Order: sequence, then structure tokens, then C-alpha cells
Amino acid sequence: MNPSSKYHRIGRRGFLGLAAGLAAVPVLSGCGRAADAEASAPAGPPKRGGMLRVGVTGGGSSDTLDPHIPATNPDIARTINLYEALLYRDNQFRLRPLVAESVVSSPDATVWTATIRKGIKFHDGRPVMPRDVVASFRRITDPDDPKTGAASLSMLESVVPTGDRTVEFRLSQATAGFDDYLGQYSLGIVPADFDVKKPIGTGPFRMGTFDAGLQSTFLRNEHYWVPDQPYLDKLVLTNFTEDDARINALLSSQVDVIDQVPVALIDVLRSDERIRILNSRTGTWQPFTMRVDRPPFDDVRVRQALRLVIDREQMINQVLSGQGRVANDLYAPYDPAYDSTLPQRRRDLRKVRGLLAAAGKPNLEVELTTAPIQAGAVEAAQVFQRQAKDAGITIRLHKVDTTTFFGENYKNWDFAQSFWYTRNYLPQVNNGALPSSPINETHFGDPEFTAIIAKAQGTVDTAERTKLLHQAQRIEYERGGDIIWAFPNQVDAYQVYVAGLVPDRTGIPLSGYQFRNAWLGQGGGA
Repeated sequence: MNPSSKYHRIGRRGFLGLAAGLAAVPVLSGCGRAADAEASAPAGPPKRGGMLRVGVTGGGSSDTLDPHIPATNPDIARTINLYEALLYRDNQFRLRPLVAESVVSSPDATVWTATIRKGIKFHDGRPVMPRDVVASFRRITDPDDPKTGAASLSMLESVVPTGDRTVEFRLSQATAGFDDYLGQYSLGIVPADFDVKKPIGTGPFRMGTFDAGLQSTFLRNEHYWVPDQPYLDKLVLTNFTEDDARINALLSSQVDVIDQVPVALIDVLRSDERIRILNSRTGTWQPFTMRVDRPPFDDVRVRQALRLVIDREQMINQVLSGQGRVANDLYAPYDPAYDSTLPQRRRDLRKVRGLLAAAGKPNLEVELTTAPIQAGAVEAAQVFQRQAKDAGITIRLHKVDTTTFFGENYKNWDFAQSFWYTRNYLPQVNNGALPSSPINETHFGDPEFTAIIAKAQGTVDTAERTKLLHQAQRIEYERGGDIIWAFPNQVDAYQVYVAGLVPDRTGIPLSGYQFRNAWLGQGGGA
């Protein structure tokens, strides 16, 4: 059954009518909230028990339980709750231990030693052993079937057990910040005999049922290494491909929390005293992606023109209702090496027309593939289409559903959109900006850029590495294939009885989908 048909669907016109009705509900005195999350938590210590029902954006028939190839929001939510990597990024985007209690480097950054957390077990009660870590990374970097994180581990020569709880990551070259590469949710540690049909990890929840594109259920992991966590007995993730169905499920109490609230409806939902908003400032980015190896985008002047035609402030106001920050066609704003000295790119129609005339395309016509892959994605495409008209550019929208978007043509669209959560610069480059990257949507393969990145990865001195990364960022800024117009806030919503959710810089919805921290107060626990 399609999840959007499981609940009563009200349709676009009916939904807007409902929104108007909710907007008319007066906000009671004393309900104003300076910080949405702080006002939401039920009083008292965390309560054990109950079931949390989560509405998650997107997904489809290609949904997976494989910990090493998550692509969509439902995939990521399942991955984070079933599996755990050696390290992770916390709500403040700080690198923290997870399966490993520590990861330390040799002085020359060619050998990194991970010490497995004492007493940590898999869902079936078996202890996590060095051989499991070795097998997990062998699976990820399998040359015949490389997984998502393999591109970031090109310098990894071997993973070697060195003790009862220690393994060494031996690298082919010095790699400062290798621990950052290990802190990715797609690098979950699994047993040496792992079978994706019977998924076992160390996460706070173990697998219950799985219907691809529809719903997943999870049960409390009684062997979890954090005392008393998770607080919930059961977790249910339901896919929603349409905003109205997801919002309606929350308003009708069919789910307890939802991700990806359309920002235009924040005030509407706030007016319902049963609902709370979780608003997080993030490094998430939703680019327009141009394939640099296909016309007309193989001409750098066309790419520069499209970057200059976009009105970033207007996009933020109209698409995000002001819930975001202007970006400058670069990612990784929380990285200490982020180059904030590059001139802020602003709309310049005179320069746009000049660039297109020089490229021999004064009346540029392009097709933009869009889908509801993230809140505001389709709306961003529509605003961009209108803005481009001012410069005589015709953008035809090719709207598809999320299943089609992430189907066989994914990574082959000439002009499309994407979304990425917060990462530091080098891990993001390895994921999406090199010829070897698993998700190089722009097909960027600049030789000078690739050489600089390789040198930066082997540079231990922080100041020297930062200089190299600034050079790389300038190349992407000048001739890359991404139009990065904003860093949107992550806006989610939940019923007032849900506790434990806090703002999260990673950009991953609902406190990074870390539901081990969630619990249900009075009125919850259906």
C-alpha cells in the first residue's frame, strides 16, 4: 500500500484550506517560544517504553537495509538506528566515539589505531571483535562491489587486528583527519558473517519488519551499550513521498514526528498547541547540479552564467520562508578550512547576458529535472525557472517522483538537483567531487583540482593543508558544476509529548535520526 493512501488524503486545495483554518486558531498566552526545542520537552527524567511513529520523506522501491549504501532519507534513518560507525558527528557537529572508544594517529598520520568500545555487542549478543571491523571495511572497499564510503578510503591499504580490542588502519599515504572519514554513517560496523537479509548491527534498535518503499519497524536492542537506552520499546518509520500526506498524518495523530516540514507551514503548525517545531541551523545544501561533461554545461561560461542568474536572497525568502543562510557555491561551512574570503556571488544579469553571448548561447534553453527529494526542492526549481526568464533563459521543468529520480538515470541527469547533509570539506569532496567519487552528480573531474586534493590529504601540517584546500575551493568556486544557493535550516515537527529531540547541525533530520535519545511523555506511547 502506498503510505500516502494509508491515511486520509486531503489534496492540495483541501490542505491549504486546513492550513488556513489552523492559522486562525489563536496562540494562547504563554505559548510563545524563543527556542522551539527547549519548550517541547515533557518534565521529569526520560520515561521507558512506548512506540515512536516517524513519518520520513521520500524513499521508494529501491529502499535498502544495506548499511553501506544508504541514499534516501528512509535509508539513512534505518542505517543510523540499526548500525553504528566507529565514530560519529554529534548534534554540535563534533566528532565523537561510537563503536570505537578512541581513534588515534601515528605522528606521521600513516597509521590510525581504533580501540573498540569495551563490552559492545551486536544485536544477537555477540561481542564486537577486531575481525568484524576488518570484515566491515573489506566489504565497504570490495573492488568488485565498492560501497558508498569506498571513495573516501582510497588511501586505505589494510585494516589489521593488533589486539583483543584494537585494529590498525594502515594507509598508503599520510592522511590528516582520517578519523573524520571514519565518522560517516555509511561506515557501520557489522559482523564478519553479515547478511543483509538478516541485518545485524550494534545500533539502538534491531530489525523488526521491512517493506521497501512503505514502512519499517524496529525493536529495542536489549544489548545496547548505552545504559538505559534506547528508551523506546519500538520504532516505526513510514515513507511519505508527498508533503500533504506527511503533514496530515501528524495533524491526525497517525504519526508522532515528521521530518522535512514545508517551511511555509511553520507558523501554521506552531498555532496548533499539540505540535512543536524543531528548527536546526545546519550545513546542509541543496544544489542545482550541472553535468560539466555534457553541453551546454561543458562550457564554463554557461555554468558561471547560471550561478549569476540566481537571486539567492529571494530564493531563501520564497522557498525557505527565510529559514536558511546565503551560500556561495561552496559546501562545508563548518569546516575550519572553509574559505570565507571568496567574493560573495550575487545576481548580475548584465554579466549573465555577456557570458551567454560569449558562449554563443544568448537564448539558452535547458531542461531541469526536479523531484520532491527534499523539502523545498520542487519549489526551488520553480523559483529558479522564473528568475532565469529575466535573463532570457528558458528552463523547462521535468518533474518526476523520487523513485524515478533516484532510479537508473540518477547521476546521469544533465541538469538536476540534489541534497547533502553537513560534512567537512575533504570527506565531501571524496563523496562527490572526484572522478572516483560514488556520487559525482556533476561529473566533475578537473585534473588540477584532483591533484591539489591528493596533496592536501597527505599534508599533516594544518596551515599548509588549509592553503591547499583554499586553492581547491577556488577551483570549484570558479568552474565547478554545483549551484549552491543556501544552507537551509532543517525544520521538523512532532507531537508535544515527544521528548529528547534537539537542534542538530549535521542537517540530518530529527536530531540526526538519533532516536535512541527520544522518549514519550504523557499522551505518547501508542
